[in-house]
Amino acid sequence: MRKKDIKNLTLNALKEALIEINEPPYRAGQIFSWLYRVGVHSFDEMGNIPQTLKTALGRSYYIGKLKLYKHLKSIDGTEKFVFELTDNRFIETVLIHAKHRNTVCLSTQVGCKFACAFCSSGRGGFDRDLTPSEITGQILYLERELKHKVTNYVFMGMGEPLDNYENVAKAIAIMNDPKGMGIGSRRITISTCGIIPGIEKLKNLGLQVNLSLSLHATGDRKRSALMPVNRKYPLEALIKACEGYIEKTGRMITLEYVLMKGVNDSAQDADGLISIARRLRAKVNLILCSAISGSSLWPPERKKVNMFKQRLIGKKVKATLRESKGKDVLAACGQLAGRRK
Repeated sequence: MRKKDIKNLTLNALKEALIEINEPPYRAGQIFSWLYRVGVHSFDEMGNIPQTLKTALGRSYYIGKLKLYKHLKSIDGTEKFVFELTDNRFIETVLIHAKHRNTVCLSTQVGCKFACAFCSSGRGGFDRDLTPSEITGQILYLERELKHKVTNYVFMGMGEPLDNYENVAKAIAIMNDPKGMGIGSRRITISTCGIIPGIEKLKNLGLQVNLSLSLHATGDRKRSALMPVNRKYPLEALIKACEGYIEKTGRMITLEYVLMKGVNDSAQDADGLISIARRLRAKVNLILCSAISGSSLWPPERKKVNMFKQRLIGKKVKATLRESKGKDVLAACGQLAGRRK
């Protein structure tokens, strides 16, 4: 029998697995504590677990751990981690340091299906989804191996989180579980390019995680050119799905808007963004386009960026300019690409 990674199990799934082998389900909480609070790498290290159970676990499971391939540090302090997976594929994770917070940008897939024009992740195509263990493993490496104190967790790395909904939902359950990683749901943000079925599922998850929508254009024609996913899930249907998410969860949505010179930075574009933001009562994160290989897209001049931002603020839309960090190590927004052997 092929062994399975025990870190792919939520607490409830682990309880069920223990019941099947006639073990009391309360042992699941103890095992979770060893895995996520202490950070052990073998069942033998679990002090309050009986040897018979350790042996049984060892027959069926292993404890997954990511392997660091490369660690790069930007001049602005941003850190990029390249992890090699067990099948020799690679993912990238970014840790962004700010005055009062440390934010980890998590990947959810190897590559990406959606080929947004301003993003490197989809340029090499899509390989596979990450497992719950590979998702939480990014956090555990930073927090346990490197002792970083992370305050915010954003699913904004490689891949589309809601295209890997089941594994992402399991990872969030493990992250949020008090017996697991104990991370408050409001410290978790999921960014989506607009996968409507995923938004519908997420609103029923029962956790108040934050939702961030990668918008980047306010008309279907332009958005479809920049983001092919819009052809399947056009703007009006997407906005209605977001309205449903807000109504169900009571959470404010953030609109992510990458500014691209001569593409989506006009006064008309700003007015379209104002209309959507006001309809959703959403805040707006403006982001300068990052340089990626083979792309002719560039950020607007700073004067035009400021004018765009002030046009939003003048119409009572809460807007901030998020400065991309880590560009010198290709860790900025849209630059995560992984690598191939």
